[in-house]
Amino acid sequence: MTSLKKFLQKKNYIKIPLVLTGTNHFEIIAKINGTKGRFILDTGASNTCIGFDKIELFKLTSKESKIKAAGAGATNMETLVSTKNSIEIGGWKKKKLKIVLFDLVHVNEALTAHRAMPVDGIIGADVLKKTKAVIDYNKRCIYLKKK
Repeated sequence: MTSLKKFLQKKNYIKIPLVLTGTNHFEIIAKINGTKGRFILDTGASNTCIGFDKIELFKLTSKESKIKAAGAGATNMETLVSTKNSIEIGGWKKKKLKIVLFDLVHVNEALTAHRAMPVDGIIGADVLKKTKAVIDYNKRCIYLKKK
């Protein structure tokens, strides 16, 4: 029987390691507009998000948004949106990624309260769907399909 890794590699997927945090979230390293950052992998987040405090770090241009963010105990949060961003995760790349910007203080407070490192943002289902992602929870890795 073929292993999941071998099967997916034949289908042009790349393997990327995940780190399990003290809050039981998976973290992943990604580059946004050429700048490396730490992100929570969140299958329940509809969009990829970055904190307001990281706008300059990731060279994001933003405009007003009608989207209201909710999650991790907070609701109805104001957001901005940034379009035409590049993202790279492992060997997978995409241009023209839309990113939602909002206040991630509550997320990072929860992480640090559990002795986990704060993150720059969240990789959401938008990216996971585009990559046809397969998460191997046991092996703590994700497979992303290259184009």
